[in-house]
Parts: sequence; C-alpha cells; structure tokens
Amino acid sequence: MYLSADEILNADDLQRQPVEVPEWGGTVLVQGMSGTDRDKFEAAMLNDSMDGIAKDKAMEMYRARLAAACMVDENGKRLFQGAAVKRLGEKSAQALTRVVDVASRLSGLTDDDAQELTGN
Repeated sequence: MYLSADEILNADDLQRQPVEVPEWGGTVLVQGMSGTDRDKFEAAMLNDSMDGIAKDKAMEMYRARLAAACMVDENGKRLFQGAAVKRLGEKSAQALTRVVDVASRLSGLTDDDAQELTGN
C-alpha cells in the first residue's frame, strides 16, 4: 500500500533533537530544516549578496547561519534571526559545532553540500 498525498502532507516529519551545550550552560532544541527552509538557506549562501554577507565571508558565517536556521523553541519558532545571527557567530566554535553537527544530520546536509555552499 502506498501513501496518499494527505498522509504525506500531514506527516510530522521534521525531526527534533535536544543538544547539550555545556559552553552555554544547558540544552538547545535543534530541528531539521524543511525542504523550503533548506532551499532558502542554500539560495542565501549561493546568492552573491547573501543578504548583506559578502561571498568571501560565507565560510565565516556558515556555522552561525546553519545553527540559527535550526535552533528552535518548543513551538518550532527560530531562536535567532537578523542581526542576532552575527552575534551567534561570535560564540564558542565548539558550542556551534555541537549544534551544527546535529542540524546538518537532521537536515540531510552532507560535507559535500557544505563545501559547495561555502565555495571550498
């Protein structure tokens, strides 16, 4: 038996995982991106303007942008947007990597995807 369109559209398929971040003194909730969110994330990274971020700064902002795209509250609302993403990038690289590793896995981002997005 195959899934119907309604079954697919009504499936709760965005995975979430709590991530312990000792550097921040607690746990954050990381949610995988939807297809639309991932398309927007990739388009922003590949766009020359990158929403105000110079293309040569892509790798510098990659961890913060990915972490911000995936850290949510209990209701699925993003914790960081706009200027707060830059400030997030100034936090511990080790802490961000903890979040980014889970965000990448839950969003289906591979190392090859990251290299393509950052031009490395």
